[in-house]
Amino acid sequence: MPTSQRYHYAHRVIFRMRQSRFILYFFITILLAACSKPDAKYSRWEVTGGTREGIRYSSLTQIDTTNVQQLQVAWTYRTGDADTVNHSQIQCNPIIIDDILYATTPQLKLIALHAATGKTKWVFDPRQPTSDNRVLDFILNNNRGVTYWTDGSAATIFYVAGSTLYAVEAATGKLSEPFGTGGKIDLHDGLGEDVHDLFVTATSPGVIYKDLFIIGSRVSEGPDAAPGHIRAYDVRTGKQKWTFHTIPQPGEYGYDTWENPDAWKFTGGANAWAGFTLDEQRGILFAPTGSASFDFYGGNRKGNNLFANCILALDAATGKRIWHFQYLHHDIWDRDIPTPPALVTVMHEGKKIDAVAQPTKTGFIYIFERETGKPLFDIREEPVPPSTIPGEKISPTQPLPAKPEPFMRQSFTEADLNDLLPAASFDTIRKQFHAYQKGHMFTPPSREGSIFFPGLDGGAEWGGPSVDPATGILYVNANEIPWVITIADVEKSNATKETYAIAGKRLYLNHCSSCHGVNREGGGNYPALTGIKSKYTTPQFTDLVATGRRMMPAFKHLSEQEREAIASFVLNIEMLQKKEFIPQDSSVDLRAIPYRITGYNKFVSKEGYPAIKPPWGTLNAVDLNSGNIVWRIPFGEHPEFPQATAPTGTENYGGPVVTAGGVLFIAATQDGKFRAFNKRTGKLLWETRLPVPGFATPAVYAVKGKQYVVIACGGGKLKTKSGDTYIAFALPEDLAN
Repeated sequence: MPTSQRYHYAHRVIFRMRQSRFILYFFITILLAACSKPDAKYSRWEVTGGTREGIRYSSLTQIDTTNVQQLQVAWTYRTGDADTVNHSQIQCNPIIIDDILYATTPQLKLIALHAATGKTKWVFDPRQPTSDNRVLDFILNNNRGVTYWTDGSAATIFYVAGSTLYAVEAATGKLSEPFGTGGKIDLHDGLGEDVHDLFVTATSPGVIYKDLFIIGSRVSEGPDAAPGHIRAYDVRTGKQKWTFHTIPQPGEYGYDTWENPDAWKFTGGANAWAGFTLDEQRGILFAPTGSASFDFYGGNRKGNNLFANCILALDAATGKRIWHFQYLHHDIWDRDIPTPPALVTVMHEGKKIDAVAQPTKTGFIYIFERETGKPLFDIREEPVPPSTIPGEKISPTQPLPAKPEPFMRQSFTEADLNDLLPAASFDTIRKQFHAYQKGHMFTPPSREGSIFFPGLDGGAEWGGPSVDPATGILYVNANEIPWVITIADVEKSNATKETYAIAGKRLYLNHCSSCHGVNREGGGNYPALTGIKSKYTTPQFTDLVATGRRMMPAFKHLSEQEREAIASFVLNIEMLQKKEFIPQDSSVDLRAIPYRITGYNKFVSKEGYPAIKPPWGTLNAVDLNSGNIVWRIPFGEHPEFPQATAPTGTENYGGPVVTAGGVLFIAATQDGKFRAFNKRTGKLLWETRLPVPGFATPAVYAVKGKQYVVIACGGGKLKTKSGDTYIAFALPEDLAN
């Protein structure tokens, strides 16, 4: 019964009850309590994002717009394993089951805490010693959440550390032995080809449908990428039950969108790294996919490249395709769909429609009927500029929606250059601006350098949107940072004999410079490598290249000699650089491409500030019913610009949570604050400084009637200090009771 009807019924009963004051009081208490009881579906936080709909909404109302200013720290938990040298992070959105909070640490331990106190129940460490007392190492991927399953008796937590999917008993923190091999599955297995030397992990949690655990993957974004197929496993045994080929194979739907009939044999990516949403009642799984590899050149994968850059609607029981929409054809801009779509109900042309709302890095939101994939607003195929890179063949058009209104700027002109900079810096970025290719949100990569705006990190990012189901308003934070991508030729060996110095530089430029810069100066979210000789020995460095860490993939496909040559160059080991490099087998490599990029470079001044005027980060409210922007505000602050007429906004990672109490909670900003806004107006209601930035999405839950909001404070991105803390906030006891 809707709340308004409950209130009406309560007052009608009160009017008729005349027999005694006691009975009158009793019914008033019971009925008004029923009126204020939150919707049970949204009052828990048992999956990442709150529910399988992915709307990051809580129906709890104890914390509201009138008392949120009274929030105080309820508990703090320190994981004790931050790695400040290597910029560790915590991006996890915790889940809460039966008053126990499950989350992960910077070193990918799985933790179970008492959700009311933060006290430890158990800790599972995937680096458990083997029978011969060796400690297993693995790639340190970021983790954004874990998955819970129960049949009423057994209960399991699933999560990924490195390339291994673990099944851990929720009650004890021990491996669930019947699953896979002793509670583990290697994610390399079952991809249909030998990919064991390639990078395969998962950053986002899987989803449960009946007795299936469904998961995507994160793979390399270079030509050495593994395929990003979606897989489902039996929750009890770990047996692989179905696979959806995101890169279609002969005879499958979408195979003809690849001009090279053998592209499926060597192309990787098109992976559902952002996770899933699920219409459990209809049995429909919604999967967003990323670009096919290599991200910035597609001459060896000509065609529109299904199912890259798609919203996929799959039968959750079988993995069969129901419908799809490709929002970007033949991606060479690294514009993966960064978050699962939100499953919403909207009013459209006078009718209630169960819909799918997909935010994107470009600032557009695409909305479709949930069962059919029919768009609610017109989508036009608009012409885009051609590529000047030999061998490239991009799509002549891209699909753009008429509505909703974009939630970020989508153009960058000279008038938009950052006039808050010192005069000398402003002149420099203006000269650079004129030297680059630009003028369109789909300006392709070029040798001169091309401005990508919206940038590689959005628009929308992996934090995802929140949606108020009562109003149909979607809330999304956005980055408004321009990037510059420059194409260069792959370095080839022209000598019959090479030294390690020559080979190391060539291999570094081909495999490492896209992230760490041509001169090892770093770029984007990737650190500089200058001065690391004091941190690594040659064996330690070659091991790092082989195993990877967090955003850095494993380069197992490189030989030991090749990794050692790279080490000689990066660590500047002169004796090793003189060593002769022996050429390897020269057989044809189907994954080889003629071009690389010179780095993931944000377009910033020498001081590190964006070349575009503020705001550099925004928080937005979009009415999905009408397609109109409700409000838009700068999000975050760089206080070093007192001359700015409004908050500058900052780059931000992690999403919002909206509540029935009228509050929107979000951390995410580079300035390290946790904020609460009025969801109706965007007015700031409360803020507090965290020990390090919270690049994660909060979780909202209640224990014994007391409401909490918890945020992971891991820092590490954007040159911020790494941390190891989960902090929960609640109202003082006199307000919470």
